[in-house]
Amino acid sequence: MIPVHRDGASSGSAELSPLSGWIARAIRDNCHARIVGGVSSPDAPLDPAAPTPGARQLSRGVTATWWYTATAVIAFELALIGLWTGVAVAVDLRAFVGIVVGGGGLLWIASTIPLLVDYRHRLDAEPGVRWARLIVPLLVALAYGIAAGVVAGSWQLMLMPIAQSLVLLNWPRGVRYRVVIAMTVALACVAVVDSNFDVSDEIPLLFPVVYTVLLPIMTVSSLWWWDVLITLDRARASEARLAATQERLRVATDVHDLQGHHLQVVALQLELAERLMPQDVDAGMEQLRAARASVDDARQGTRDLALRFRSVPLGDEIANARDLLRAAGLDVEAIIPADADEAPAAALGPVIRETTTNVLRHGGGHRARLVLARTGDAWRYTISNDAIGAAPQDAAGSGLDGIRRRIDEAHGALEVRRDAEEFTVTVRVPAHTEETR
Repeated sequence: MIPVHRDGASSGSAELSPLSGWIARAIRDNCHARIVGGVSSPDAPLDPAAPTPGARQLSRGVTATWWYTATAVIAFELALIGLWTGVAVAVDLRAFVGIVVGGGGLLWIASTIPLLVDYRHRLDAEPGVRWARLIVPLLVALAYGIAAGVVAGSWQLMLMPIAQSLVLLNWPRGVRYRVVIAMTVALACVAVVDSNFDVSDEIPLLFPVVYTVLLPIMTVSSLWWWDVLITLDRARASEARLAATQERLRVATDVHDLQGHHLQVVALQLELAERLMPQDVDAGMEQLRAARASVDDARQGTRDLALRFRSVPLGDEIANARDLLRAAGLDVEAIIPADADEAPAAALGPVIRETTTNVLRHGGGHRARLVLARTGDAWRYTISNDAIGAAPQDAAGSGLDGIRRRIDEAHGALEVRRDAEEFTVTVRVPAHTEETR
């Protein structure tokens, strides 16, 4: 509340505390109201941090992309182990060669999974490699590289698992590309050394050699794509939080402006009435009546402000009504145009909720049809259902009377039609109502 000072005296908050308390309660009750299943509920919890369906879907998409990235890296490793196992067995037919190269390769691939998991959460962790947690996978890579390289007689196979495990580590910014370049050059050099070995031309050694040289580059490419995606996702989340903060600031500014203006006017009017009462009772009463009118204006302004922030787009209103009727066992057809959110929600929203309630209470049929369409400079909403038997006397009573009053205020038209098998309510409102203007 804004205190007003006149002649060194303050029209303190004691006289206006009931008014400010009433407005605070009105703001709280109206701003906490939510549309639940097509019905306004003041008890619905206000949870601005709750994720929207779109945010949840995007979160699932990011998780799915991570699984694609991890499985792509593991697929590269499996392909290389398969190629090297085939080459090793072709060179040496002893059974233990295939077991060491192939079976040990599967064990090494399993040891790279903790490295991938650690990389998955690299943006949440402090920069740098957590050596204490990752020492076991690195030792497995080292042991497999030595064993497989000795058995197969290949320096490149000896270096490959160590190079791959090093590439998967969470290096600080600017270090990873140096590691990738160093490992690629080292693998290419040992590939030249391996080319001097006496290997039969019938053994396709070129494929594992080339893929081994390219493994660090292919791996870091997949991880780079994941880094880009997770950075974009975090930017989206930051933008959403910023938008929510700006929206709360806008609400606070509107409430402050609304209450500040009206309360200042009320304070002045009450102070003037207090001074006029001893001298001119009629003039003092006139100021009291003006103060009461200002309170009514403040109350209506508060309601309008809360309504503006809790309005649900018409597309969502019809979707809620459709889901509610389907949950009640009706076969529902809903036609919602792409530009449904441009329709006047303040005029048609209550109509959709009231007509849906009428169908549930008085319909008694098995199907319903909801259609929202734009015709020229007007929006037309139609809801029809197959009514069974005679309708109760109040079926078209107070509910439709309330709809008619709302539509008249919006300068629209209401048409109610009932035949032997169907009950239809059609509402037309101008496309440019006072709300949209």
